[in-house]
Amino acid sequence: MFSNKRAKTEAEEISQSSNIIGKGTLIEGNIETVANIRIEGKVIGNIKSKSKLVLSDTSYVEGNIQAQNAEVSGEVKGTVEVSELLVFKSTAIVKGDIITSKLAIESGANFNGTTKMGAIVKEISLSENVSSRKEKSA
Repeated sequence: MFSNKRAKTEAEEISQSSNIIGKGTLIEGNIETVANIRIEGKVIGNIKSKSKLVLSDTSYVEGNIQAQNAEVSGEVKGTVEVSELLVFKSTAIVKGDIITSKLAIESGANFNGTTKMGAIVKEISLSENVSSRKEKSA
């Protein structure tokens, strides 16, 4: 009885935590997280977040993105799939297709690709390694 309540609390804490990839950092490889993530540096690889993804105006991502919510101020080359709200800030440069439920684009944002809105975005599934680590800690 108590372990179930404790597991939910730990899972909620993990999903409410944040990750930051700082300015001047380069990551080559895929990133998967259940928590929020903010990227200020450069990522060459795919990004999956079951929470919110924020790409600052100094960020550069070359790869596909899947997130629950996303705010893009930097540059992205790849497909962007967001299950809820996708926001392109005025400094955003996006080269690739987007699939989202809701989209907001500020004046000045640059987007080249196709858009599917209102479509049901597939559930974000993390690899077994990330999921099993989460379950073990829960």
